[in-house]
Amino acid sequence: MTTISIGQRIKPYLLLMRMDRPIGTLLLMWPTWWALWVASGGHPELRHWAIFTAGVFLMRAAGCVINDIADRKIDGHVNRTKNRPLATGSVSLENAWRLFIALLFAAALLLLVLQTLTIYLALAAAFFAVTYPFMKRHTYLPQVYLGIAFSFSIPMAYAEITGTVPKEAWLLFVANILWTTAYDTIYAMVDRKDDLNIGVKSTAILFGDLDRVMIGILQLLMIFALYLFGQQAELTAPYYIALVITIWLFVYQQLKIMMREESRCFAAFLHNNWVGMVIFLGIFAHTLLKN
Repeated sequence: MTTISIGQRIKPYLLLMRMDRPIGTLLLMWPTWWALWVASGGHPELRHWAIFTAGVFLMRAAGCVINDIADRKIDGHVNRTKNRPLATGSVSLENAWRLFIALLFAAALLLLVLQTLTIYLALAAAFFAVTYPFMKRHTYLPQVYLGIAFSFSIPMAYAEITGTVPKEAWLLFVANILWTTAYDTIYAMVDRKDDLNIGVKSTAILFGDLDRVMIGILQLLMIFALYLFGQQAELTAPYYIALVITIWLFVYQQLKIMMREESRCFAAFLHNNWVGMVIFLGIFAHTLLKN
């Protein structure tokens, strides 16, 4: 009789939450930290940092679980997703729902110590996060919808720290939607052939042969929105140096996706972690020098 270790029992659930692929968590974390640092003048309280960072991990994990629940009947037909736990049967649908509810409950506990406005924004964020996986069946713009879901931590951070959501927060909100739409379109280019075969919609399919041009436009608009944000938030030279570096990072991504090879498109998608990090370092350097 073969004995299954605790590690073997837990592993499928960790895979279901994408603990082996932290890129999604990082892409959600960086904008959250941008907002926390600017809203607090470079001095976020430890409890704010801990609550928002924990919220990023929990909601990203919950988003992955509900995504796989929604896609359980199509993941097996896509080369990149055919080995996901629900597609292979290593996790039952019932247990996936239990995990999803547990993650949402844990995230909800974090809200108990936050301000009322922050809670309202968090509920809106949860709505977009939970409904996002179903958008790819009804619209060619699920990447924009994901951008909205991934951006709500920005006004939440401002609401919690300042008690309001100023204009600069909404500029950063828009910038992050543009960025998310751009990098998730690159991600969708990896699955475009499979998505066309099974009827799943995406901006990569919508843009067609103009995909690289549209991604470039979104990236330029993101830079412009970040410039306006910097002006509104009165950020200084280190931040704008970070924006210049970000432009070069986007040029590199454009070169990576030039031939639309799936492996290079996936590498370009992963490269966006550097974009988030560089912008954060620009904000961090600004606050460090200013204080």
